[in-house]
Amino acid sequence: MSIIKFLVSKTFFKQILLAIVALVVFCFLMLQWLKSSTNHGDFETVPDLKGKSISVAEIELNENNLVMQIQDSANFNPDYPKFSVIEQEPPVGAKVKKNRKIYLTLNPSGYRKVRVPNLLESTLRQAKPTLEALDFKVGKLTYVDNIGKDVVLKMQHKGKTIKAGDMLPKTEKIDLVLGNGNRPTN
Repeated sequence: MSIIKFLVSKTFFKQILLAIVALVVFCFLMLQWLKSSTNHGDFETVPDLKGKSISVAEIELNENNLVMQIQDSANFNPDYPKFSVIEQEPPVGAKVKKNRKIYLTLNPSGYRKVRVPNLLESTLRQAKPTLEALDFKVGKLTYVDNIGKDVVLKMQHKGKTIKAGDMLPKTEKIDLVLGNGNRPTN
């Protein structure tokens, strides 16, 4: 029997039809199995966790069959309590599968600490933007007799003298002792 005769024979067409039926049945069974094993169409709604403590967030996620995953908390936000949720992913109201991880970013306990720059013998005009660039605030300005007008002679924080390299939390006020341009009288 030649190949052409075989390709147009009833036996060949029966085999092709049988293969197609087997493939359709196999695909149907696989789709049904996937539907049941992946909980197709069964979703949980992500609750709003912003501003809530870790323990409250964990309870709410457990009630909704979701899993909490805490991410690094780097930026302090004074609008939220310490160690509360400031961001979440996926967002509020998203439809997710059961046991999906919800990534939470927590508010740290305070601003991170920043190294105090060396401002001694620089002018107020130079010192102020340097402090503000590091998120410090210029506090009280005190003037003493010194020939250098507006030259930084000392830096203080809460009444204590600080020096370059000390670590202070961001947004703290640094008081400056400046020269008033008058010669010191000894």
